[in-house]
Amino acid sequence: MNANPLHTTDSKYVDKKGYLSRYSHERMVALREARGEPVHEFGTEEEWARCLRDDLTRFVPFLMKKCGVEFCGRVLEIGAGGAWLSAELSKLPKVVEVVATDFSPKLLQEQAPRVFKLLKAHGGKITRTPGDFHKLDFPSNYFDFVVGSAVLQHAANVVQVLREAKRVLKPGGKFVAIREPVWPLVKLKSQAKKAAGKSGPGGLHPHHYSLRHYKEFFKQAALPLEVKRVNLSKGFKYFLDNMVNGLTHARYAFIGSKRGKS
Repeated sequence: MNANPLHTTDSKYVDKKGYLSRYSHERMVALREARGEPVHEFGTEEEWARCLRDDLTRFVPFLMKKCGVEFCGRVLEIGAGGAWLSAELSKLPKVVEVVATDFSPKLLQEQAPRVFKLLKAHGGKITRTPGDFHKLDFPSNYFDFVVGSAVLQHAANVVQVLREAKRVLKPGGKFVAIREPVWPLVKLKSQAKKAAGKSGPGGLHPHHYSLRHYKEFFKQAALPLEVKRVNLSKGFKYFLDNMVNGLTHARYAFIGSKRGKS
């Protein structure tokens, strides 16, 4: 790797037409673009930038150090949006290629380059291309890792997404999902009302599943699952979060492994 980081202009964008599957439609693209805007999720551009630099960048070191995930080889990100996870993975020396896909060409073309510049991504490793995670336009047994951040919650068919991830993974490859909303053991009425207000037909509305649901999805996809508790806090807050994780809130990493040896 060069001493000077490669900037976003070195990443490649490959356009693609007719990529939507039977589970998806053009309205989902418009919804994805609206929901993927920084102001929608974070409130302000400043908070978006702060979260990228200070919060989201903690996930990859956590996955590697605490969950034993050794990212390497060829990586596919599904539902990438601004592709912050692709940006972080591109900086790892053992990762040789990253493909970032999303329903929205707009997010990949306009937001992702800003993210790559902010996070100093190794852009030369990254290819951005539109894609539908229900039907991935890649060969079988192709990727070492498939990753997603807050992705499964938006799937019209979670099991289909997991089966596609499994198909494109090499034997021994791993699917890693983070930042999925998981119903805690203690369900608050306000949470239930909020979820009910957001759910509905049409896709890309976030669904709220329990840990039991996620385990069943991975079982149906025949993708053996490890569930790891996620705690990115430090000091006293780390111990507090450990105590209440799963009760009043729930944060997990889902790691599915494709059987076989690479």
